[in-house]
Amino acid sequence: MNISEMIKNRADLVGQMRNFVDTHEDKSGKLSAEDAAAYAKMETEFEQLSDAISRQQRADAREAELAKPVNSPITGKPYVMGAQSEEKKGRASDAYKKAMLTAMRTNFRQISDVLSEGVDADGGYIVPIEYDRRLIDVLEEENIMRSLATKITTSGEHKINIAATKPAAAWIEEGGALTFGDATFSQILLDAHKLHVAIKVTEELLYDNAFGLENYIITQFGKALANAEEDAFLNGDGSGKPTGLFAETGGGTVAGTLSAAIKSDDMLDLVYALKRPYRKNASFIMNDKTLAQLRKLKDNNGAYIWQPSYQAGEPDKVLGYAVHTSAYAPADAIAFGDYSYYNIGDRGSRSFKQLNELFAGNGMIGFVAKERVDGKLILPEAVQILKLKSE
Repeated sequence: MNISEMIKNRADLVGQMRNFVDTHEDKSGKLSAEDAAAYAKMETEFEQLSDAISRQQRADAREAELAKPVNSPITGKPYVMGAQSEEKKGRASDAYKKAMLTAMRTNFRQISDVLSEGVDADGGYIVPIEYDRRLIDVLEEENIMRSLATKITTSGEHKINIAATKPAAAWIEEGGALTFGDATFSQILLDAHKLHVAIKVTEELLYDNAFGLENYIITQFGKALANAEEDAFLNGDGSGKPTGLFAETGGGTVAGTLSAAIKSDDMLDLVYALKRPYRKNASFIMNDKTLAQLRKLKDNNGAYIWQPSYQAGEPDKVLGYAVHTSAYAPADAIAFGDYSYYNIGDRGSRSFKQLNELFAGNGMIGFVAKERVDGKLILPEAVQILKLKSE
């Protein structure tokens, strides 16, 4: 008899014992001597079945224990005593070790931000700074328009609403009828014009200068983009490129055109051609050659109108207003105005790509930097242009 049958028989016996008591007890709850003997016999049988079941269960447990393999496979990590105390960080982390191995196997061509750990004093900066951020830093350093204009990051075509008409106040008699003017608006659209710069270098040169050369490439790319941007922000005609401040269409308002050499009074006329609200944040933009002429001009009292800066970081001034020079500003014009009304729209972020396969047959590697940008002067009256006599 197996253990399942014994358990079933014991359960049946318990039912018989309960039924026997219910049917053989008298009114006072007692059994006769003959019934008591019969009931005692059933109790003995119950105890015997229980002992047999216990013996069988113990035997089954011993057999199961003996059936286990002598050795169990190790499924956990060796030397792990309880829970891990804390996650390793920095150079002790698994991610850092994996990234370092990858960098070493590729002669530090494939590098990860994981390798940049700690501070420079601790030797933590193994990886060159992130490319896009460095491009932006160089652009802002080399490009005066980016420091003066309003910069907008767009994900699509950006529309700027401009009031085309301005309301005018009018005096009326008491009880007189009110007059209403129609307010009209125009829109300036900031699109996205693609600008790129690309070079290729030999693999040997790059491997021999894993960090220095790439840093040089990033810096030069930033300068190239900045120069192209500044040229467009100042002189662009809006065809496949931004519209510049000095553009014939879409640029600043022409305050005057000189037929003779520039004089100090001409600069005064230019300053006051700009409306007073714009003069508060106004400055000059001109070519270095033009500044050389202005530095020789004197007012009626014999004092030079050019005022050198006596503090580091402060620009030189003409007639009390800051002067910014650019190699891309035309030599025959001077701009004066509030350049925050020139909006630069950056479409997304700049991209920097390394092309390993394109020139692999020649043993060279290409690098490409791209951006999509537009720029427009949203209020032409905010910038006044003085046209100089052509030499």
